[in-house]
Amino acid sequence: MKKSEFYYELPEKLIAQHPSPNRDKSRLMVLKPDRTIEDKYFYEIVDFLRPGDCLVINNTKVIPARLFGRRKDTGSEVEFLLIKELSDQKYEVLVRPGKKCRVGHQIVFANNILEAEIIKILSNGNRIVQFKYEGIWQEILAELGEMPLPPYITEKLVDKNRYQTIYAKHDGSSAAPTAGLHFTEEIFEKVKTKGVRIAEITLHVGIGTFRPVKEENIKNHFMHHEHFQIDQKAATIINKTKENNGRIICVGTTSCRVLETLADPKTGRVVAAQGETDIFIYPGYKFKILDGLITNFHLPESTLLMLVSAFYGKDDILDAYQHAIDKQYRFFSFGDAMFILPKS
Repeated sequence: MKKSEFYYELPEKLIAQHPSPNRDKSRLMVLKPDRTIEDKYFYEIVDFLRPGDCLVINNTKVIPARLFGRRKDTGSEVEFLLIKELSDQKYEVLVRPGKKCRVGHQIVFANNILEAEIIKILSNGNRIVQFKYEGIWQEILAELGEMPLPPYITEKLVDKNRYQTIYAKHDGSSAAPTAGLHFTEEIFEKVKTKGVRIAEITLHVGIGTFRPVKEENIKNHFMHHEHFQIDQKAATIINKTKENNGRIICVGTTSCRVLETLADPKTGRVVAAQGETDIFIYPGYKFKILDGLITNFHLPESTLLMLVSAFYGKDDILDAYQHAIDKQYRFFSFGDAMFILPKS
């Protein structure tokens, strides 16, 4: 299957540059099993849920992972994007410009509050760096770091909390699980009152979110590993939902990827576990557990567009995207949402 089969034209004006004034006032496109489309608002999502369903949410928290510093010897500007914590004070980072950061080079941030030394260059071009500082890492990062917004967002984010879900708990992501940005406490109260269970899992979103598919044959695309964790409480909620013929509805492609990594192909059951996943879902994939997906609108030719195409059908998804363009939906991280239900 070719990458170009997932291309679509998007007017630049439809790329959302800032969050909706109210989280749940974003628009919601519902793709129904009979292939019809309903145009709604996100606060109406509860109407499409059933008693006995289970919402699976990703409680990862975005860290202010973008750091701006200078080389200690030359003073030239350097940008870090933290990718993964490897051990105490040691990280894998994406560096711009990479040619300015060789092994042994030292980078200083904010008048030497924070220093880093390049200790290894990986085959993918990322660097392993050793940080040096005094104090508490989280406080230093909060003071010096910026939210790692995707490159298509050019406006400054006024409120950092708007790039976090209201249920974000565990530090570790380089990008937000954006489908969850639409949820409010009020919606969750209505969801619970309706008899819908909520299962929390964790997947720390990595640099793969920003990296495009370069290979025309999508089977040759390399997915980066991302760390996940699902505890016994969440696994029990999910398994009991399946046993009682409830629907498993993932909030975001990140939640979907965790469950599809863990689910037994025969029973759809999951187990408590933690580890790394590099699962790549594209048309032809047989879903093991997913019954519904809440997600945003994704970039052309992206792995996320390929995932939703696998779930609902490539042609039907591209038709839905054209409907969204015609109806002036807002796209990408701060944009509107879709609720995709499998075709009958």
